[in-house]
Amino acid sequence: MSDLPNVASSVLQIPEPEKLSAAFSAHRPRILLLYGSLRRVSYSRFLTQEAARLLEHFGAETRIFDPAGLPLPDDAPVDHPKVQELRDLSLWSEGQVWTSPERHGAMTGVMKSQIDWIPLAMGAIRPTQGRTLAVMQVSGGSQSFNAVNQMRVLGRWMRMITIPNQSSVAKAYQEFDENGRMKPSAYYDRVVDVMEELVKFTLLTRDISGYLTDRYSERKEDAAALEKRVALKSAV
Repeated sequence: MSDLPNVASSVLQIPEPEKLSAAFSAHRPRILLLYGSLRRVSYSRFLTQEAARLLEHFGAETRIFDPAGLPLPDDAPVDHPKVQELRDLSLWSEGQVWTSPERHGAMTGVMKSQIDWIPLAMGAIRPTQGRTLAVMQVSGGSQSFNAVNQMRVLGRWMRMITIPNQSSVAKAYQEFDENGRMKPSAYYDRVVDVMEELVKFTLLTRDISGYLTDRYSERKEDAAALEKRVALKSAV
């Protein structure tokens, strides 16, 4: 340890392979799906519903959050029913899917508001840390990746495990039929790929997410806080 003089050796841990092979949980992977539009004909909602069907086929249990009625961030108390519904679903989930239209070259405010209502921490609980995440977007014009790129940044900020694959559906109005079902296409095939990958990553990580997201800096901070409490007690 002499060549690492700046680390707190008492909380520095060597990664242990055996802790990465926990027994798999028996229950179905729990996936929460969010979409970023309130329109009656919403292609992000149609894509989200298509994703949920695929996830159910792959063995997952799904919940789709309806953003209608969710107040703007900080414009209502946290005990607002829609806020509580969203936060409870995030805590319930083991993985999430975020699907946004691209508007003015960015994700929509509806999408961002949902993410903003989910805090990094609720007391000692982090409602997104360690959960898997898949991101998708729909566009009215040519294919773009602005919204999915922004959501990737947010997923990282929320300490989520964002899977490598993603979906961007261009000219979405051409890709769904009158019943809101996605037509066969390369875009549809990519959605299948993304949902298959999300289920695999969720199965792989959900039982070890606590170990995967355990951080040296936080262990060091917790150790310092404990030492301070012990010192205070001994001084009384």
